[in-house]
Amino acid sequence: MTELAPWRSALSRALHRNRSLVYARYAQLATVQANRPANRTVVFRGFLEDSNTLKFVTDRRSQKVGEIADNPWGALCWYFPKTREQFRISGKLMVVTTTEENSDLLHLREMAWLALSEGARSQFAWPHPGQPKSESEKVSQESIAPTTPLEEFCLLLLPPQEVDHLELKGQPHQRCSYTLEADDTWKQQTLNP
Repeated sequence: MTELAPWRSALSRALHRNRSLVYARYAQLATVQANRPANRTVVFRGFLEDSNTLKFVTDRRSQKVGEIADNPWGALCWYFPKTREQFRISGKLMVVTTTEENSDLLHLREMAWLALSEGARSQFAWPHPGQPKSESEKVSQESIAPTTPLEEFCLLLLPPQEVDHLELKGQPHQRCSYTLEADDTWKQQTLNP
């Protein structure tokens, strides 16, 4: 079992205190394109059990999967409106596809598929994301098997290497950074906001 990072309790507390806001599970994920950053909103799907790794899902045909293959670094920016907190989390992203060789990761991918609603699963049968819309292309209306992930479905993992936590309530604001050291311990430092 991995020792949970010191920032995990602050993030878990923010998630709990903002749980009535459905959009509090949405965060902005930035990846690196060849010549500029790319940013989009993703839905937080929890942590890998007994770890600090954040889970998301994505379509293997999406632009971000190609960006991650070229440069795995990603940065997540997450704002919690009720508690007025921001977390900036960066690390090397990992995409778990149907061709993954690690059986544990394949199992985690299957578990993530099972956790999705039927509506969320059906999105992976839609036409290629980001491509021009064709009148001849139809969105699949057939039922998607709840137990077998579609090939397009990917589990997206973010094992954090740096976390910046900013609390905007109160004066002065509070800010703390956390950096994963080479020995897998977290260095914590209080910063000016």
